[in-house]
This record gives sequence, C-alpha cells and structure tokens, in this order.
Amino acid sequence: MNGLLVIDKPRGMTSRDAVNRVQKWFPRGTKIGHTGTLDPLATGVLVICIGTATRLAEYVQAMGKSYASRFRLGATSTSDDAEGVVTERPDAVAPSRESLEAVLATFVGTIPQVPPAVSALKVNGERAYELARRGRNVELAARPVRIDAIRLREYDWPFVDVEVDCGRGTYIRSIARDVGEKLGVGGLVEQLRRTRVGPFSVAEALSIDERPAELRLLPLSLAVSELPVVRLGDDDRRRVRHGQAVRLPTSMRTGLVPGAEVAVLDEAGELVAVGEVDRGGFKPRVVLPV
Repeated sequence: MNGLLVIDKPRGMTSRDAVNRVQKWFPRGTKIGHTGTLDPLATGVLVICIGTATRLAEYVQAMGKSYASRFRLGATSTSDDAEGVVTERPDAVAPSRESLEAVLATFVGTIPQVPPAVSALKVNGERAYELARRGRNVELAARPVRIDAIRLREYDWPFVDVEVDCGRGTYIRSIARDVGEKLGVGGLVEQLRRTRVGPFSVAEALSIDERPAELRLLPLSLAVSELPVVRLGDDDRRRVRHGQAVRLPTSMRTGLVPGAEVAVLDEAGELVAVGEVDRGGFKPRVVLPV
C-alpha cells in the first residue's frame, strides 16, 4: 500500500478532514498524509501520499499548480474570500475589461505577495488564522511568489472568472484582493477550484463520498516527475539502496550542477531514491524500500 492518490476535495471540508475520511479506506496503521493545504472554501485536486509516499510529500508540494477562480469585485473581506466578514463598496465603479486585463497582467512573474491574514502561516509559533479569530491584528510580511499565467475567462461585473498557473506558496485570495485594490474597487475570492498539481489533474481525481470499488494507487515516481532522472546499473543501485554515494558517468552529469536534485529509477521505471549531485557523484537523501 505505497503510492499516490488524487482526490477531489469538496467545499467546506479541511484538507485534514479529507485525509481522515480517506484513511478509512486503508488498513489500520497505514501512513497517510496530504501534500498541501486547500482552504475549506476551495475544491479540487488534493494529492494524498500513502505509505512510503509520505516521504516524498515535499516534492509534490513544490510542483506547479493551476486554479480556476471567480473573483468578486466591489467588496472586501477579512479573509479575502466569501467566508470572511464581507464589506460592500456600493460606490465602486465597474472597470472596463481592458483595464482589468491590464491589471491582471501586472501580476504575472515573480512578485512580492502578502499572504491573507487568515492563513495557516505561523506568527511567533501560532497560526495566523488562530490569532485573527481571537481578534489579534495579524501582519504578515510579503514573500516572493511565482505566477506563470493569469487568463481572463469571463467578466460580468462584479464577477471575474480567471485561470491561474502558479508556483508553490501562491495565495489566490491575495491575488483577488490585490487586483481589486489596484482597480480601486476591492476584491475577494468567491469560488476557488484547484484543477492541477504537477501532472495530477482534477480529471483523474476520486470523489471521497465513497470508497472506489477498485483502489489503484499511482506510482511513487510521479511524485518526482519534475526532477531530472538518472538510471544506474545494478551494482550502483544496490549501493544507493544502502544509502551509499555513487559516481555518475560524465554523460549523466551533463546539465546537472552540484546540489541539483535528481531521481534514480530502475529499468522498470520504479523509483529507487532521490538525492543530489555531489562532486561528480550521486548522494542519496531519500531511499525507497524494495
């Protein structure tokens, strides 16, 4: 029972609640964990790690993501989404589609982003949302995030439907808030759906309402599908499985810099280990059991 499971998280459920429900599908004691929190408001792709796959969660977390979201302009929220305390701006004037597209374009690239005050980030050891619920003033510092694309799909004031491709740690709620601020009308997220995490899409996601008749886990290698791959001979694979560093032929090191992470696969395409290039060799960091 080692592998990956892609589920379609429903609205109103935390990621932890979703994991707890999936846990009932497996024998008692099976290790299970998710690979990145989705807000209760959000639906869509949540990748679940089963068994030894839990050791690879960080690689899935680092993958690019895609979202489909509906922004609501002309209002602000304490949580930057529709589940917070919403304040209407009745004097807000609807911007033109051209103005909206121009503002959206300014968010593409690596930009500084202030996370929502109601987020899971920690402030002095406490979750920001816990402080906010107690009425504490939460100030979070801006962090660099990568936004690869924002596509405007529909605009019917006050609603804006967009698709966003982005890197790890990007808050769609913050984009809605900041777009609204730049337009001078305020903004929040009305709906949010994660449609993709790396190679995992919502099209293959399972409902968690009931256990599938046939539960097939995806291979561990998909968790590191964004890493360069090397294939070693039998002797070197055995050394790697014992946690030993091995030399890499010059042909394998082409394009790899010291410190670069790579995945080692066997001839069948099964994941053997993940590690880094070190002084012309490979040093394993995560070794998977046979």
